[in-house]
Amino acid sequence: MTTTEILTAIHAVLSEQMAHAHMDGFGPEARLNEDLYLDSVLILQIFLNLELEYGLSVPEEAIAKQDIETVADLAALYAPKIAAAAVPAFALTGGTTDEGVHGEAYYDIKVHCFVSCVCDGVKRQGLDHRPFYFGVWDATFSVSERFQLLYHTQEISQEFFRQWFQRLYGVTVHEWYDPEKTKIENLAVLLDLVKNRKETGSVMVMLDMFHLPERENKFNQNPFPHYLMLQETADPESWFVHDPDYRWEGEIARDKVIHAIMQPTAGGGYVFDHAEAKAPEAHDLKAYFEACFIKDSNPLVDAVRQIVTAHLQATGSIALSDLAAAVRELPVITIRKYAYEHGFAFFWRALKLPAPEFETWCEEIEALVQSLKTLHYACMKLSQTGDRALAPSVFERLDEADRVETKLKRKLAEIFDLWCARNIPAPVDIPMPKRASR
Repeated sequence: MTTTEILTAIHAVLSEQMAHAHMDGFGPEARLNEDLYLDSVLILQIFLNLELEYGLSVPEEAIAKQDIETVADLAALYAPKIAAAAVPAFALTGGTTDEGVHGEAYYDIKVHCFVSCVCDGVKRQGLDHRPFYFGVWDATFSVSERFQLLYHTQEISQEFFRQWFQRLYGVTVHEWYDPEKTKIENLAVLLDLVKNRKETGSVMVMLDMFHLPERENKFNQNPFPHYLMLQETADPESWFVHDPDYRWEGEIARDKVIHAIMQPTAGGGYVFDHAEAKAPEAHDLKAYFEACFIKDSNPLVDAVRQIVTAHLQATGSIALSDLAAAVRELPVITIRKYAYEHGFAFFWRALKLPAPEFETWCEEIEALVQSLKTLHYACMKLSQTGDRALAPSVFERLDEADRVETKLKRKLAEIFDLWCARNIPAPVDIPMPKRASR
């Protein structure tokens, strides 16, 4: 097919098969997320419908790409070309050039909104925030009674991260939001905190990003509970919004922010002073890693396996056609796996290990993320077609993701043990007097 024919097919898929509502700006230069409001899941649906309706297919690595920004980029995937080297989809921080793991510049990973907010304060004090990401790659998620994967529920709290952040960095993180109070009462507390915020203070609040269209909602989640930080501006009608997780800051109308905060789908908030931050002690880092590290299993892979099995077996009233909706939030949890890079980087720098080997392990991390993305696509295809003959390929992808993540954890455990041997004093065996025999 020519490029024009491919563009026509993409338009038909969006307008006919997917009944997409935001087609006014469609064209080669239209941005998928910002102009057409297409998130990663909807883009996968385009791939799937192009394959099923038009016989158009692309390699799995193309489906899992992160740099598809426009309709033209999407269409270009169907034209033969030489694959380019993967470039991390994160901002380079601390320098202007990629100096490798032992340089001051690094790719700043943003994969967990609470962690990104508190680590923003740590970085402002010139401290290494990377070890705090030990808790992110297997951060808590949920599977509902109907076997749906959920990145956030009211039962999931940030208490684990809050307590460990206080222990590691010495910063008191106060939870100002009280779920026993009304929204209006909590808003009054927030308004006072923002008004009286000190220069080194941070006021965090959870809001529903779906109700803040001025901000990017990459995953097009509805609802989309998300933590960010607020400050007053010279204009009493505007607030300065600082969103470390999405690497964005700017002024937004105060009333619009409050509207997103007041949604029943979001509730939470913390306040802390980053001037209190200190460097973590080695024995605390060891304890934190051990509290986070799940060595012998991979919870996300295990959960998706459970979900797929339940839908294949039609457990309860669940149908195979429900599988796509059940794994819709998989991309939000998948990006947490990039936290492995901060874990490897912390130990690599501390131990002064060879930089080329670090890059090899970064490629394995990328392979894990891509395997989870292709797994997601395979689940959607199984769900939409209802063809149970596709089930083995889904389980093959599950096995591959499990294999790669297990490999990463084994290496991480190895370098953690080496780091402990060099940084944690061996216990001293003090001889004790023995009772004399009679």
